[in-house]
Amino acid sequence: MASGIFAVLDDIAALMDDVAVASKIATRKTAGILGDDLAVNAEKATGFLSSREIPVLWAITKGSFVNKLIIIPLVFLLQIFLPIAIKIVLIIGGLYLAYEGVEKIVEFLFHRKKKGEEVIEEIKEDGEANEKAKIKSAITTDFILSVEIVIIALATVLDRSLSVQIITVSAVAFLATVGVYGIVALIVRMDDAGFKLIRKSRNEGFVAALGKGLVISLPVVIKILSVVGTIALLMVSGGIFVHNIDFFHHLLPTWNNTLKESLIGFGMGLIVVIVITLIKKVVYAIKK
Repeated sequence: MASGIFAVLDDIAALMDDVAVASKIATRKTAGILGDDLAVNAEKATGFLSSREIPVLWAITKGSFVNKLIIIPLVFLLQIFLPIAIKIVLIIGGLYLAYEGVEKIVEFLFHRKKKGEEVIEEIKEDGEANEKAKIKSAITTDFILSVEIVIIALATVLDRSLSVQIITVSAVAFLATVGVYGIVALIVRMDDAGFKLIRKSRNEGFVAALGKGLVISLPVVIKILSVVGTIALLMVSGGIFVHNIDFFHHLLPTWNNTLKESLIGFGMGLIVVIVITLIKKVVYAIKK
C-alpha cells in the first residue's frame, strides 16, 4: 500500500518536473507576444476616469480569464480533429488586429477637428455605453492574442504527453493573464501612488520627488503605450500572416523580420479598412 502511494507521488513529481521544464520553454517562446499583449492592453485600459480604472481593468481581466477557459479546450479539440481550423482562426484574428492598428493610424492622421457643440454631444454620449464598448473591444483583442499565446505554448509541447500539454498550456495562459493585467494595473495607478508618496512625505525630499515623477510620467507612459500598442497590433498581425500564409512567408526574404511583419500587417490592415469603408458607404447609400 505504502509503496503504491510513493509510486503515485513519484509519478506526480515527475509530471510536475516535466511541466516546469515545458512551461519555462513555452514562456520563453511566448515572451514576444506577451510583450505585445501588454502594450496593446495597457493602451486599451487607459483613458478612463481615475475612479473607473480598476473596475474597468477588472472587467477586462475577468473577460481574459473567460477567453482562456474557452480557447484552451477549443484549441486542443481543433488540434486533434481539425488542425487546419487553427490556421484559419489565426488569420481571421490577424485581419482584425491589422484593421484595429491601421484604423488608429487613419483616425490620428485624418481625424476631423470637432466644433464645440459636437464635443458637448460626444461628452453626453461618453458614459456607461462607451465604457462597455471599450471593455468589449479590449476583451475581443485579448481573445485573439490569447489564441496565439495558447497555440504557441501548445506547439512547444506537442511531443509531450497530453497531461503535460494541458497543464503547461493552462499554466502559461494563467501567468499571461495575471502578469499582463497585473503590470497594467500598476501602470494605470501610477498617479495615485505618486500622490500618496507626495502626501506622506509632506511634499519634501526624495520621496516627494519620486511621487511627482510618477504623476508627471503617467501621461507620457500612456502616450508611449498608445504608440507601442498600435505598432504591436501591426507586428502581431503581420507575424500571423508571415507564419501562416506561404506567400507572405517567402515575401521580402532579405528584410528584417520585425520591419517585414509590421509592413505586411499595415498593408493587410489598410486593405481591410478600405473594404469596410466601402461596404459602409454602400450600405449607407442603399438605406438613404
